[in-house]
Amino acid sequence: SDKCIEQHVIIAASSTVGITQGEVFLKPDRPYLKVSLSDSADLKCCYEGQSQLLIWIRRVKSANNTRSLERVTFSKRVTEGNSPEDDASCGTLKFTSVQLNDSGLYQCYLNSTQLFTHGTYLHVYKPLDKTIDLKESTKNKILTAEGILLLMCVLVPSATLLFKSKTLHTLEKKKMKKEEENIYQGLNLDDCCATYDQIERSQAQGPYQDVANIMEAGDDVQLEKP
Repeated sequence: SDKCIEQHVIIAASSTVGITQGEVFLKPDRPYLKVSLSDSADLKCCYEGQSQLLIWIRRVKSANNTRSLERVTFSKRVTEGNSPEDDASCGTLKFTSVQLNDSGLYQCYLNSTQLFTHGTYLHVYKPLDKTIDLKESTKNKILTAEGILLLMCVLVPSATLLFKSKTLHTLEKKKMKKEEENIYQGLNLDDCCATYDQIERSQAQGPYQDVANIMEAGDDVQLEKP
């Protein structure tokens, strides 16, 4: 009975994996199972030893913040069964469609040895609903906008780099022109003109003078001996 189960809660709380009583060895249970609302769930408890009558119970938190035990009620949605594994005997509890109020700690009560298995906490949660319901046309527009932004991210840096390269080339040309102008700034234009006039006169007179003409002019000329 349920009262008998409640009387043995203290005994169950002190039992751990590997503790034996009456030649029964408790196998470890799955500690936690998280399932979405309306999905299926399978719970299992196993032990080694003499055959036992298994009773599925659930620990729930009551209104006064205390935990109480209740026997699992079976229905078309909740069924129990047996699943032998190697040298162990296992009891199963299956939910075809879990509800929010199915959450709790599920344990098997071994009636003959008055032991509780360690149990599995079943957590049933409700998935979040979609906050934004977009049409296919809206999704396509978003994808198109993303493509345009991606293209701009590629083209803008390339154009900026090209503009910088062109500007640098123009500056280099200006620098070279300025350097050529500076070459002529150090020259004296008067000296250049005088030198040019001398070259012109020498070309007009020729490289040699007529000796006869010089003597007619009455100048004393001394010729050097060869």
